[in-house]
Amino acid sequence: MWKIWLLFDPRRTLVALATFLFSLAVLIHFILLSTDRFNWIEGPKAKAAASIEMPLIKAV
Repeated sequence: MWKIWLLFDPRRTLVALATFLFSLAVLIHFILLSTDRFNWIEGPKAKAAASIEMPLIKAV
């Protein structure tokens, strides 16, 4: 395992890994915020009230 670190600079590798993981976390959070179910900031959007008209049944 130590021979791998001879090929890569540890500081650059760890900074690149941290940058990648941070950007991945931000991307996942923005995807979740765009959904109605997992939007924890605004909450679920109010759904349009569907007007259901029931036919009147006349008593005979």
